Amino acid sequence: MPTQSTLWESLRRLYPHLRPILPRLVLGLFAALGASIMVLAIPQVFRVLVNDALAEGQSAATVWIASGIVLMLGVLEAAFVAMRRFFVINPATTVETNLRTSFYRHLQNLAIAFHDRWGSGQLLSRAMTDLNLMRRWMAFGAIMLVVDSITVTAGVAIMFFMSWPLALIFLAAAVPVMIYGFRFRTSYSRVSRKSQDQAGDLATTVEESVHGIRVLKAFGRSREALDAFSDQAEELRETEIHKAKSLATFSLIVTLLPELALGASLVTGIVLAANDAVTIGSLVAFFATAGVVAGRVEFIGPLLAMTFTAKTAIDRHYEVMESENTITDPARARSLTDPRGEVTFDDVHFRYPDAVDTSASVINGVDLTLRAGETMALVGITGCGKSTLLQLVPRLYDVTGGAIRIDGIDLREFSLSELRRHVAVAFEDTTLFSNSVRENVLMGADPRNDDDAEAILAEALDVAQAHFVYSLPDGVDTLIGEEGLSLSGGQRQRLALARAIAAKPKVLVLDDPLSALDVRTEELVEERLRELLADTTTLIVAHRPSTVALADRVALMENGRIADVGTHTELLARSDHYRYVIASLSDEPVDLDSELEELGRNDQEARA
Repeated sequence: MPTQSTLWESLRRLYPHLRPILPRLVLGLFAALGASIMVLAIPQVFRVLVNDALAEGQSAATVWIASGIVLMLGVLEAAFVAMRRFFVINPATTVETNLRTSFYRHLQNLAIAFHDRWGSGQLLSRAMTDLNLMRRWMAFGAIMLVVDSITVTAGVAIMFFMSWPLALIFLAAAVPVMIYGFRFRTSYSRVSRKSQDQAGDLATTVEESVHGIRVLKAFGRSREALDAFSDQAEELRETEIHKAKSLATFSLIVTLLPELALGASLVTGIVLAANDAVTIGSLVAFFATAGVVAGRVEFIGPLLAMTFTAKTAIDRHYEVMESENTITDPARARSLTDPRGEVTFDDVHFRYPDAVDTSASVINGVDLTLRAGETMALVGITGCGKSTLLQLVPRLYDVTGGAIRIDGIDLREFSLSELRRHVAVAFEDTTLFSNSVRENVLMGADPRNDDDAEAILAEALDVAQAHFVYSLPDGVDTLIGEEGLSLSGGQRQRLALARAIAAKPKVLVLDDPLSALDVRTEELVEERLRELLADTTTLIVAHRPSTVALADRVALMENGRIADVGTHTELLARSDHYRYVIASLSDEPVDLDSELEELGRNDQEARA
């Protein structure tokens, strides 16, 4: 449950971003205040007009003069409104852009453990919807709330000047409004936060459904997904209705009570005017001013709602921004001037940060040394910790015990940029970006010039047997779509492998990167990898015997530990568990996307 904060505490968090634009916001505030002054001045013209200009013996010219003054005040009001927008819109959108950029930068820097806990929809709603709410409040809600409060106060003071008995009647309506306003603030803030959180959850569901659309269609689960989404959408609808009812009730009170007070003031005013206790002009000006004040009081309701919604948006934003980045650069980073690529695991332990049982470790004291330029296969039954161990090498997670060293230097002594310049990764679950093939493959590369980039690209694609890209509509400049879902699983894997190769790392970490390739393609890739990896230290998780054959040595992992290390032949001869693991490895590659597409076609044919 998020910690509750006051409005002022939330605004203090935002102040450093507002400070550079405060002069413009203050000018916008004065412009809006000028517009309100023009509105309040018009009833005073009416008072003079009724009391003096319309008196017996006055010429028609005085009416024209009064009309001209009212017209001038109206033009000035419009000019002040335009000035307010001119002063605040540009700086407010600049702050929104800066906040969004810093939010994205912080997300990039946060550890993987953070992203394991947070749904993508929650982060998306904070990056887009919440920051948009904050910008609208900065540019309009905050300024108008201050101006309307000043306008109401000044208007009431003017009403007291014209007739204090009538002003007291009108002011009496403010007491219940203030009492209910305090209750409204608490309840509306709570329901507003609930609504924004539910919208984030709904966005996560949409994103997951879009990314998993092939699975949903292939297994005929679209209806079940729709039902689950409908339930979530209905919960959000009920929350929004509850929020709207709260605002409607508050608006009813702040509108009805001043109107009732105006009715009572009208009756009392007529009696006072009949007894010459107030002039007709003052009575006209009083009710014109009261109309302005009542309108501003009514408008304060939505402005308060916007303020409380912006407060929850600020709180949600800083929940992420104040999340600690647990994987950071050291105070004094070291570098590798002539890297050899020797990797040492020294009594390495690891447990996930959000593990319920803090004594349970996924990695339980791994001791392993990869010689410089060696290719080592890591094998073991499912769940023994192979993939987790690989993610520790580029510091996607930090070890909770022991150390991992490259050329004798602890990984934590390198800056992250230095470490990841020497270590490249290819995961089994490939992720490609909505960009061209060229930019996806060269993502981790550091070419000296365009010609060098082309050479690196060509070599990486050749080693990964990704020649299919040249037959795409625009070749290597073809946009491959979101997460590369327009490609098959094998094609995505080959591009991910090419991306890791293009980085030209000294240490290459491969998490079963060939699982979706057919036998012939796998043989070609392995043949080229043997040539390319001659000077690269490679740790590869193997799920197939053919991948094991690529390695110089094999490390057998069991229950989070390295049970044995040796060549494939040595381990076959002396380890019963290794023989069991090898026997259980899949011999045939599986392109899951192709299978799902086939299932989808069969399902459609069956329905037809």
